[in-house]
Amino acid sequence: MSTCVFIQIRCKPGSTYKVAEDIALREIHSELYSTSGEFDLLMKLYIPAGEDVGKFINENLLVIADIERSLTTMTFKVF
Repeated sequence: MSTCVFIQIRCKPGSTYKVAEDIALREIHSELYSTSGEFDLLMKLYIPAGEDVGKFINENLLVIADIERSLTTMTFKVF
């Protein structure tokens, strides 16, 4: 069973649309939103079963240019 995580992404100024496009081209997200506040994007992502969450995010998301910071929220149980 896959692991659902939510990732908030802060981009370098002026690069949010480019980062969002780069994420979309990788086809790794379930949902991707532009947000207001401390972070620029909010992404819902399912980590494949058996994959290490941190390694998957580092190798598939955080290699995208112009991402300054991210905050990952793990999920555990559906109610």
